[in-house]
Amino acid sequence: MISVNDFRSGVHVLLDGDLHTVIESQHVKRGRGSAYVRAKVRNLRTGAIVEKTFMAGERVPQAFLEKRDLQYLYQSGDEYVFMDQETYEQMELSRGVLGDAVRFLQENMTVAGIFYEGRPIGIDLPTSVELAVVETAPGVRGDTVSGGTKPATLETGAVIQVPLFVETGRRVRVDTRTGQYLERVR
Repeated sequence: MISVNDFRSGVHVLLDGDLHTVIESQHVKRGRGSAYVRAKVRNLRTGAIVEKTFMAGERVPQAFLEKRDLQYLYQSGDEYVFMDQETYEQMELSRGVLGDAVRFLQENMTVAGIFYEGRPIGIDLPTSVELAVVETAPGVRGDTVSGGTKPATLETGAVIQVPLFVETGRRVRVDTRTGQYLERVR
């Protein structure tokens, strides 16, 4: 059991018989009356996001998850094929299960697979990845590091904002949590 006061982004709990992950939570203390916790949670079975309100101090069952190293092999339609690094068993995960992680998946990339009761429910990407820029507008002479930004399409199809000096064909490091440009890779 976990207190709702301890809700943080990424905590997994069981609500109404389904596995949910906390997206964000807010502790609210009114001037008069009791405090409560308002949490935005995602149902991992259906993908639905709902907002729930709990009385401060209320306890809910916490879900314990297992993590295993998986290697991303290839995409087949809307299914993404991964191989367990220990058992060499291959499994298919749908785009709905993976969510925004598909924007940064590269073939042969090692990720952490998240399992609940032996069933895969998602993946954790590395904090940052290096990707090649395949299309972006040309930079203008005189652009500096502290200048503006422009959209760039990466080799995985993701579109991010990069500084004006980044050119097509260059490799950049991207934060997978926020989807933001971090730096050029030399």
